Amino acid sequence: MHNILDCTACDVAIIGSGPTGIAAALTLKKAGISDIVIIDRETEAGGIPRHCGHPPFGLLEHKKIMTGPAYARYNIKKAKAAGLFLSLKTTVTRLEKGGSISFITPDGAGQLRAKRVLLATGTRETPRSARFVSGDRALGICNTGALQSMIYLKNLRPFQSPLVVGSEVVSLSALWTCKKAGITPVAILEENKKTTVNWPLNLAPRYFGVPLFLQTKIVAIHGNGRVEAVQTVDASGRIREHICDGVLFTGCFTPESSLARLSHLAMAPGTGAPLVDNTGRCSDPVYYAAGNVIFSPVKVAGRCWQNGCNVGRAICRDLRK
Repeated sequence: MHNILDCTACDVAIIGSGPTGIAAALTLKKAGISDIVIIDRETEAGGIPRHCGHPPFGLLEHKKIMTGPAYARYNIKKAKAAGLFLSLKTTVTRLEKGGSISFITPDGAGQLRAKRVLLATGTRETPRSARFVSGDRALGICNTGALQSMIYLKNLRPFQSPLVVGSEVVSLSALWTCKKAGITPVAILEENKKTTVNWPLNLAPRYFGVPLFLQTKIVAIHGNGRVEAVQTVDASGRIREHICDGVLFTGCFTPESSLARLSHLAMAPGTGAPLVDNTGRCSDPVYYAAGNVIFSPVKVAGRCWQNGCNVGRAICRDLRK
């Protein structure tokens, strides 16, 4: 198969080509389920790791340490070697009962009916608008995903001296990206009494040379065209002004579950994720979900790979009943 528009039915449709989706597909293929379609809206497969130009990726699942892009290429190479079909630049627009999914591609729209559908769409960071951060709408404000895309995929540098907000695992990834690109953050802010990830974020001030301010949040962002300063306040009420040329929001992940929310599938209360049982099965038994679209808090790539393998085995058992 060379074009998804030529396909009207399959055994398993996997939405998302990150670690979770590829792991599930390889597990299914190894078990003898060969009619698999992997769908991704991006122009390149591999998911979020292809934006992360630093180690460590791959140790848990491949027993080797790689950068994110190398890890993504390795996974896709394994998928292609297994004969798996990847349909890129393909956006799923609707999930219907019984495994019927609608999609659009640059060549047209289509519909595919799958015996089982796996949602492996991952997660996304909460943008400034959803965090209710006031101030000027200046250039130089982005999240980690956008930063890594600009640095590693487009060779662009959005700022030189940003303020970093958040202290999750992805915040460390953001600091590594800044260091590699020659960007020097002016400070790291965390609203809570301690960092979300205690180690190694608590070492950030010493290793990266960036001061860490706990129990501190943004009051306003100022700038005429581009960010020029950020005003913050801490738990004691002390106001600080940080001179900077950007704001980098990290973490505060939410599931990339818009497809599920607009569908007939039940959603887990308070999480924004599809409701699943212990095998990853959704309220409609044709549908499954795995990886960071259901995880809270967010898991690293190796854990998503492992979960993809587990759910792949569950789908295989299900199809053979």
